[in-house]
Amino acid sequence: MMPLALTEILIWIAATGAGVMAGVYFAFSGFIMKSLDQLDSDKSVAAMNAINEVILRSWFMPVFFGSSLLYLLLAVMALLDWENANAPLLLIASLSYIVGMFLCTVVFNVPLNNLLAKNSENNADKTSLWSHYFENWTRWNHLRTASSLFTCVVSIYILSSS
Repeated sequence: MMPLALTEILIWIAATGAGVMAGVYFAFSGFIMKSLDQLDSDKSVAAMNAINEVILRSWFMPVFFGSSLLYLLLAVMALLDWENANAPLLLIASLSYIVGMFLCTVVFNVPLNNLLAKNSENNADKTSLWSHYFENWTRWNHLRTASSLFTCVVSIYILSSS
């Protein structure tokens, strides 16, 4: 079993990462995607492709992967220390993040990003391409937002009850 102080530090770092991710995803769900949708489809597709290229070389990536790895570690720690009163909540928060944020991104949002980039060059009908992308990508982004926020809140609750 890890010392409590180390566990708390890991939860604080992970919760901060989840909070940052919730904020990024909230911005996209709340106004960025809606703003892009008000542009001509050619511009929407070009802007989103630019965002998707830049994000790969930004601080988003270390926070995305770092917080995901921390919640994977915290899930294992919760299982190994199941007698701890907060272990079930920590496992729920961790699984919410790993499934609702990380796996959702990998399985749904990234493939949609790749499809948009691939099809934007050779697709004359950018309106239907953008419409399909906007509807599906945003739906999955809402899930990422909710999962990240839920995880952050539950993690802070765990810390406040320790």
